[in-house]
Amino acid sequence: MALVSSLPTILLAMLGVSATVAVAWINQRGHNRRELLREDIRSRETLYGEFIAECARLFVDAVQHTLEKPETLLPAYGLINRIRLCASQEVLAEALRLVDRIAEQYFCANLTAPELRDIRRAVEVDPMKSFGEACRAELKAIRMQA
Repeated sequence: MALVSSLPTILLAMLGVSATVAVAWINQRGHNRRELLREDIRSRETLYGEFIAECARLFVDAVQHTLEKPETLLPAYGLINRIRLCASQEVLAEALRLVDRIAEQYFCANLTAPELRDIRRAVEVDPMKSFGEACRAELKAIRMQA
């Protein structure tokens, strides 16, 4: 008789413990997911920043020199392949377009400093703008998942 009367109490206690465990598991899972997304964002920001820095260096070199050594572009292609591992198609497409533009610039006539200044004054020229905008859109979409 004592067992029958204590059975509802035992079941309620087990239910309470199960609910507590389930809530803790759900909270931990959400926390882990947010941490993974934050780490993903940090690593992409670092990678995209490295790519922008390398492309800026190459672009300045391309307007002042011809391509004497094809291996000059290797660091950019290495970064593109790292981008290919994690980026959206839009970011990858813009990265490829940017490196193509830099490669084409190597085969154009070299520009003097005054010519660069005149071009800058004539039009808003930022060869990395489209890549940066694609990166920003991608990172924003990832943040929305958090």
